[in-house]
Amino acid sequence: MYRILTCLTVEHDLRLVLLAAFICFLSCYVAVTLAQRARVAEGTARNLWLGAAGTSSGFGIWATHFIAMLAYNPGVAMGFDMEPTLLSLAVAIVMTTMGLSLATYVSGRSATIAGGLLLGAGITSMHYIGMSALELPGRIVWDYPYVVASVVFAAIFGALALIFCMRPRAGVRDRALATLLMAVGVVSLHFTAMAAVTIEPGLMPVSDDTMLSASLMVPLIAIVAFSLLFAGLTAAVFARQAELAASESTRQFAMLVQGVKDYAIYMLDPEGRVANWNEGAERHKGYAAHEIVGQHFSRFYSEEDRAAGLPERALRTAREEGKCESEGWRYRKDGGRFWAHVVIDPIHDAGGVLVGYAKITKDVTKEKADADRLAAVTKNLDLALENMSQGLCLFDKDERLLIANKRYSEIFGFPEGHVQPGMTLREIVEQGVATLFADPDVRQAKARDVYARRRAAILANDGGAMVEKLPNGTSVQLRYRTLPDGAWVATYEDVSDRLRSEEQISFLARHDSLTGLPNRASFNNRLEADLDSAQRSGGKVAAIGIDLDKFKEINDTRGHAAGDEVLVTLSKRIEACLEADETIARFGGDEFAAAKRFEDMSELTDFIQRLEACLNAEIRIDGYDIKPGASLGVAIYPQDADNIEALLNNADLAMYRAKDALTQTVCFYEVSMDEAARSRRLIANDLWQAVERNELQLHYQVQKAVNSGETLGYEVLLRWHHPVRGTIPPSDFIPIAEECGAILPIGEWVLRQACREASTWDNEQKIAVNLSPVQLGNADVADLVHRVLLETGLDPRRLELEITESTIIGDKERALQTLRRIKAFGVTIAIDDFGTGYSSLETLRAFPFDKIKLDRSFMSEVEASPEAKAIIRAILALGQSLRVPVLAEGVETSNQLAILLDEGCDEAQGYFLGRPMPIERIRVDVETSEAA
Repeated sequence: MYRILTCLTVEHDLRLVLLAAFICFLSCYVAVTLAQRARVAEGTARNLWLGAAGTSSGFGIWATHFIAMLAYNPGVAMGFDMEPTLLSLAVAIVMTTMGLSLATYVSGRSATIAGGLLLGAGITSMHYIGMSALELPGRIVWDYPYVVASVVFAAIFGALALIFCMRPRAGVRDRALATLLMAVGVVSLHFTAMAAVTIEPGLMPVSDDTMLSASLMVPLIAIVAFSLLFAGLTAAVFARQAELAASESTRQFAMLVQGVKDYAIYMLDPEGRVANWNEGAERHKGYAAHEIVGQHFSRFYSEEDRAAGLPERALRTAREEGKCESEGWRYRKDGGRFWAHVVIDPIHDAGGVLVGYAKITKDVTKEKADADRLAAVTKNLDLALENMSQGLCLFDKDERLLIANKRYSEIFGFPEGHVQPGMTLREIVEQGVATLFADPDVRQAKARDVYARRRAAILANDGGAMVEKLPNGTSVQLRYRTLPDGAWVATYEDVSDRLRSEEQISFLARHDSLTGLPNRASFNNRLEADLDSAQRSGGKVAAIGIDLDKFKEINDTRGHAAGDEVLVTLSKRIEACLEADETIARFGGDEFAAAKRFEDMSELTDFIQRLEACLNAEIRIDGYDIKPGASLGVAIYPQDADNIEALLNNADLAMYRAKDALTQTVCFYEVSMDEAARSRRLIANDLWQAVERNELQLHYQVQKAVNSGETLGYEVLLRWHHPVRGTIPPSDFIPIAEECGAILPIGEWVLRQACREASTWDNEQKIAVNLSPVQLGNADVADLVHRVLLETGLDPRRLELEITESTIIGDKERALQTLRRIKAFGVTIAIDDFGTGYSSLETLRAFPFDKIKLDRSFMSEVEASPEAKAIIRAILALGQSLRVPVLAEGVETSNQLAILLDEGCDEAQGYFLGRPMPIERIRVDVETSEAA
C-alpha cells in the first residue's frame, strides 16, 4: 500500500492525476447513465444506447489511463508507440460495450456479475496493452503481486458497479454508487499496476520519431475525451429529462386513476413488475400498495397459466400488437378468484422507448355468470327448438319469418335450408304447394286458399287449433297466437298417429279387440235403436243369446291360441252371412249375442238357421277338424219384454235352457223360465244369510266295515231348514250356492262345525267332509283346513275330505297341488262318486287317494244286473291292487251288503246301515260305542 501511495505522490504529476480522475469519474457516470437507459429500452434504441455507453465510457477510461501515464515521471525520457496505443483504445471500447451488453440483455444476478468481470477484464487489458506501448531507455520490471492485485481490483469493483447500476428501479443513489465503484475500479487498477513497475535504466536509444509528445497528447486526449463525455452527458441529460417526463406522466396517471374504484388500474415496468397501485386494484385483488409494488404481475395468474407462459405472452402481445385484451380467471390475495376483463397497453416515452405498461382489470364475474346463463338458456332454447316434436315459426308484424325450427320443414316436407328467415308467409305457402300441383292456375288458387285460411286463423287469435290433412296423408294441427306488437307464433304438430290412435281407441271402445265384432255397449246401442224403430213402425225385434258348447274343451285340449282362432273364424263366418237389420256381437269368452228386426217369423227362422249353419260348420285347425256347436236362446220384442234389459235377460234364460237340454240347441223364451230364474235368485239371496240366521244343520251318516260291522266314521251332510220354504234338499241349493259363490262361507262353516264336534268325541272315528269344486278352485282350502284344525284341536288323521272327479278337472294341476298340501297335514283324501267320470283311471294315477267311494248308482243295480256287479268287482280289484280301501255308497238291503262282503269290499254306507241323523242322535251312538 505504501508503494502505491509513493508511486502516486512522488512519481506522478498531481495536476495530471486530478485531470485523469475527473475524466475517469465523468466517463464512469456517462457509462452508468447510458447503461441504465439501455436496460429499459427495446430493440434498436437499446443497441444505440449501449453503443454510446461503450464508446464514450471506453474512450474516457482509456483517456484516464494515458493522461495518468503522462503524469508518470520515471526519471527518463519516454514516449508511446502509436499502434499499441490505438489497440488499447479499441480494446477499451469493445470490452466495455460487451460487458454492459451482457448485463443488459441477459437478466439475472449471474449475468450482471459476468458483465462486471468482463468490464474489469477490458479495463485491465486496455491498461497493460497501453503499458506495452511505452518506450523508454531501459527495461520495465514487474512486481507480480501488484499486477495480480490490480486485476482483482478491476474485477471486483467492475462487478459491484454493474450490480448497483442494473438494480431494478435504480435511483440517483444507486447511480452515484455505481459511478463511484466503477471509478475506484479504474483508479485502483491503474495506480496498483503502476506500483508494480520498476524501470531499470539501459542503453536502448529512444527515437523521437516513434514517440508521441506528452505536451501534444495531454491536450489532445483531454479535448477528445471531454467531447465524447459531453456528448454522452448530453444524451444522459436528455434521457434524464425523458425519464422525469415519464415519471411526471406516471405521477399524473397515478393521480388520475387513484380515485377509480370499479377498475384495477396500475402500471407495470418493462419487466412486468407492478409500479403503482390504485384503490380499485386494492379492492379487486386484496393487496395493499406496499405489498404488491415491485412484485411481478404474474402472481395474479394461476399456476397452470404461469407454467404455460400466459403473463409473458400477454406482455409480448401488447408490445407487438399495441394492445392485449383478454378475459380469464385472476386470483386475489386470499386465494379467491374472479373473472377478469384485462387490457394491457404498452407505454413509450417521446423517443419511442418502452417505459412500462398500463394495465386495466375489471371484475366481470357477474357479467360472465349472466352471459353463461344466457348462453345456456340460448343453447337450451336452440336444443329445445330443434328437438321439439312440434314445428314452430315466429313471424313479425309484416309476416316475415324470424325463426323456424327443423321440425317445421320436416312436417311439411321442405328440403333442408329451403325455408329461411326473411321469407313472407305467402312465399312459404307458395313454396309448399308448388311441388303438389303442376298446373300454375291450380297452384295459385290453392296457394290463395291456404294463405286465406291461415290469415283468418291468425286474425282470430282465439288459441284454437285447426287441422289440415296434407296430400301425403299427414294430419297437421296448427295453432296461432298473436303477440302484442303484431307478430305471431305458429306451432305445427303432426297428429296423424294421435288421430289414428283415437280412431283405434274409439273402435276398441265399441268393438271386441279379438274378433272386431261390436261389443256389449255397441250392441246395446244398436238394439236400443232397433227397439225404438220397431216401436214406431210396429215391427218386432229378436234378441238372441249365443253360447259355444265345446269352447272350454277346445281351450283345454288344443290351447288358447286354437280357441282364439275358432272365435275369429266363427265371427267372420257370421258377419259374412248377415243381412240388413241383423247384427252380431261378442260379449266376452264364448258368449255372443245377435239381434234382428223382422215382420214375419219366417225371417227370424231363416236368420237362426243361418246362425246355426255358421256355428256348427267344422273348422280345421292344425290338422284337426273342430265342430264347435252352440246353444241359442231367443227373446222377442214386444211379446217377451218391453225394454232392452228384460229382453236380453230373457234371451239369456232361454239360452241356458237350451244349454241344459239334451236334444234342443235353440230355445225360445217362456214365462216359466223367468219364474224359475226368479226362484233361483231368491234362494241365492237367502243362502248368503243362512249361516248368520243359524238355518244350516249338519247330519251324519255312519260308515262301517263290511266284514265286521264296526263303525269307522261318519260322512257329514248339510241340511237347510228355510223359515218359509221348509227343508230344501242339498241337490237343490248346493248348485245355486256354487253358482252365486255362497258355497265358500257355507263350506267353511261346515268344515269348522264338523271338526269342532268331532274333537269332543273320545274315539278315533273319522268324519268325512265334502269339498265343492268352487272351494277348491277359488279359495285357499289348504290354509283353511290347517287353520280349522288348529282352532278345533282335531287330530288331522280323523279328518277325511271327499272330492269328486269334476272338482279337479277345471284346473287339474292347481287342484292336485292343493290336495298334496292338505295331505301333508295328515288329512286323508277320498275320491267320491268314482266310476261316473270320464278320466277316473287317469285321476287315480295322478294323485294317491286314501279311499275310493263307489258311486251309489252301481249298488242300485247290483242285485239285478250282472254288468253292474262286474263293474263293482273290477273297481274292488283296482282298489286292492292300488292298496286303497273302497267304500260302497247307497247300501239299502241286506243282499247288497252280502254281495259286498262276498266281493271283498272294505267299507259301506247307506240307509240299511244308518240314515243321516242330526248330531244329537249321533252323539248318543258315539257315547254308547265309547262305553262299550
